Amino acid sequence: MENNKVNVGIKVLIIILILLIIGAGILLAMKIITDNKLKSEDTGEDVISLGSEEGIGEVEQEPEEVVFDIYNGNDRPIAIMIDNHKGAWPQAGLNEAYIVYEIIVEGGETRLMPIFKGKDLAKIGPVRSSRHYYLDYALENDAIYVHYGWSPQAQSDISTYKVNNINGISESTKSFWRVKDKKTPHNVATSTAKILEIAANKKYRTTSNDTSVLNYTKEEVNLEEGSIANKVTIPYSTLHTVSYTYNAETQRYERYARGVKQTDWDTKEVISTKNIIITFAENYKLDDVENKDRQGLKNIGTLKGYYITNGKAIQITCTKKSRTEKTEYKDLQGNVINVNDGNTFIQICPINAKVVIE
Repeated sequence: MENNKVNVGIKVLIIILILLIIGAGILLAMKIITDNKLKSEDTGEDVISLGSEEGIGEVEQEPEEVVFDIYNGNDRPIAIMIDNHKGAWPQAGLNEAYIVYEIIVEGGETRLMPIFKGKDLAKIGPVRSSRHYYLDYALENDAIYVHYGWSPQAQSDISTYKVNNINGISESTKSFWRVKDKKTPHNVATSTAKILEIAANKKYRTTSNDTSVLNYTKEEVNLEEGSIANKVTIPYSTLHTVSYTYNAETQRYERYARGVKQTDWDTKEVISTKNIIITFAENYKLDDVENKDRQGLKNIGTLKGYYITNGKAIQITCTKKSRTEKTEYKDLQGNVINVNDGNTFIQICPINAKVVIE
């Protein structure tokens, strides 16, 4: 009788142990499910079961954002009119611009318009007066436009298009100052800090999420089908010719103007560029109230040109549908060209310029 009681007790204990094990298993399973659910909610991602047929071993990842060396961040670009008279050489800041535009003005001279993004430069210049067709390229880059004086047409167009502009003549001599190592009118300098200070006072927007005009790529563009371009010569007029010589070691083009190698005003570094874009556009004499033979530019529509990088050149088309829209640069098959991640000189030269690429 006692043995029966012992046997019954053992059976009860076994049943209790089995129930405890089952209960513990259920609690463990519930904990795993709860932890996975919380993880899913925290990360915003679906948790993939390793036992499922689909997605075994796969982890979903966000695509990596491509950040370019030459164009990144949300700082609004700053476009500055730079004097290119011989008396203005050397200029300051050109190597720090992501794009520099060069276009003809009166007297066979040219002016430069470098565009900066996210730069802190203590000296830029010499700053010179505005010409109306440069506005087209400041606008397509969503840039604050900086100048020292203006032509009548530029003044009118700045008002018409409500361009966020800074006219140095109207600002203090602490913001736009004259230096002693150059002669007037080729001696006005400024800085990005002063420009941003003025922009804030004028309540101009100083950030931008606008995309770049150029289609930069991280993969090196070598233009395998292009022609040799070790030297590029661009005559703007009988007075002014620009040329570039390719340095195979640095894979950059070194800039010359009227046979003089260009260097920076302060750093003394050679002015060089990774990319060159040439656009042929008709210029003409503009009749204005001052009769100074200022120029106009027929730059709306599809124009012919070249893209040059890494010692090679291809023919391209340059299409600008309006003064405010971005220029599209395409190869002859109609594809938007990929541009190397580096600075670019855009040479908008007379339509009949005898450009030599060799």
